[in-house]
Amino acid sequence: MVKSSCPLTQAQFVAQAKPLKININGQDMLAEVKAFSTGSFGWYLNGKTAIEVDGKVVSVQIGMNMTVVGSKEAARE
Repeated sequence: MVKSSCPLTQAQFVAQAKPLKININGQDMLAEVKAFSTGSFGWYLNGKTAIEVDGKVVSVQIGMNMTVVGSKEAARE
């Protein structure tokens, strides 16, 4: 299987990417642009929300990484 390459450098991504609005169970949250310690880059979201299950409200913690495919091998500039 051929590896996907990323068309952006890390510097280009960090300078030009915008936060992403993510909707989880009707609540809008913002995933921030991030350069991960692994060398990859993408977006990161961390937060909490409440979700109803069987008529009861439970608190949930959200942790989400969205990594650009091929970004770990992209140029760092």
